[in-house]
Amino acid sequence: MTERPRFFYGWVIVGITIISMTLIYGIRHSFSVFFPAILDEFGWSRGSTAFMLSLSLLIYGFVAPVAGSLGDRWKPHRLMPLGLLVLSLATAGSAFARELWHFYLLIGILVPVGTAFCGWPLLAPALANWFIKRRGLATGLGQIGAGLSFTYGMFAELAISQLGWRQAYFVLAGMLALIPLPLYLLLFHYRPEDRGLRAYGAEEPLAAATTRGVTSQDWTMGQALRTRQLWLLMLSYFLFWGIGTYLVLAHQVKFAEDVGYSGTFAASIFALFGILQVGGQLSAGISDRIGREMTVTLTTILTMGALAALVSVKDTSQPWLLYLYAVSFGYGVGFFTPTITAGAADIFHGRHFGAIAGLLLTGMGVGGVIGPWLGGYIHDTTGSYFAAFILSMVCFGLSCTAFWLAGPRKAAKLRAGGS
Repeated sequence: MTERPRFFYGWVIVGITIISMTLIYGIRHSFSVFFPAILDEFGWSRGSTAFMLSLSLLIYGFVAPVAGSLGDRWKPHRLMPLGLLVLSLATAGSAFARELWHFYLLIGILVPVGTAFCGWPLLAPALANWFIKRRGLATGLGQIGAGLSFTYGMFAELAISQLGWRQAYFVLAGMLALIPLPLYLLLFHYRPEDRGLRAYGAEEPLAAATTRGVTSQDWTMGQALRTRQLWLLMLSYFLFWGIGTYLVLAHQVKFAEDVGYSGTFAASIFALFGILQVGGQLSAGISDRIGREMTVTLTTILTMGALAALVSVKDTSQPWLLYLYAVSFGYGVGFFTPTITAGAADIFHGRHFGAIAGLLLTGMGVGGVIGPWLGGYIHDTTGSYFAAFILSMVCFGLSCTAFWLAGPRKAAKLRAGGS
């Protein structure tokens, strides 16, 4: 424990996070690829069909802090394989769905429960545990899997085109059992102490280990809940991901099909978004240099510009607008989650950070119950997605404002007992 090995094992945890995030969140983020096929077979309204994603995000948001808290208190190496089992069974079970309530139960309830107990609510605190120095970089790298989970939609689209949407669910479920499960059982460790190691940067003076000025205060959940910073971070997540982003993601493939593009082309745009999101996540370490708030401001500029391009698409004569949307939206969204997670860790990292970080996902979940459903409702009512996408732009601007008010740049003062 006195001398760090030449290769730091924390980077193995980062690698496992990337792979696992790709496959775990690929289930949720392939929804927009399954969406047209389910609509075609059953003929339900877009609002009621999209509500299965809204419900999924809501349940995920409320289960996430529970999963994070159990990770802090219990043994994540037991929780995470159980979460994968629930997620795999729920995904496979979706192949047998015949009624709308079947999808609500499987996709809306069981999938997010499984996801919460094997995904980011436990992976994010693990990365924070392994890295004091380079936390923004490690979190950004770990989030690459979230970006790749959107490209997973191309794999799902291929499976649907070759096998049908029901059999495609079996394929996605099988991938979870074949890849993340062995990694969790054999190689994953929630804390460096589990391998007799110290966190990256732990041997340095804390003021030098991070540019954010973290001190030794160990936040409890009750203390964190009494700060406006936590509520502002939850509000930022609520507006950015819950309403703004998921409204767009749930309907972007169908939007492209409505203006005349093929399902395959629409899915390829979705995949390009995921690839560029990886680019944003790889670049998220910039928040260690320019600050968390400036990075989120850059995110806001990119995402609002992307939606300006998207609402300008009227037909198939200007495909470059869709490419511009995918590049700007993907890169901008890629910045957000690593930055807000690192910002929260700057302020609240400690033994209870898993539960605190999970509360941020509650903000996303509450917003998520509104976003996908509201996008479908607005289209069902107006016959267009224009007003829905403008609403997303407004949410991005408000999210940025909330993050600035939370002020991760003032983390040292808050942890020292200031306001």
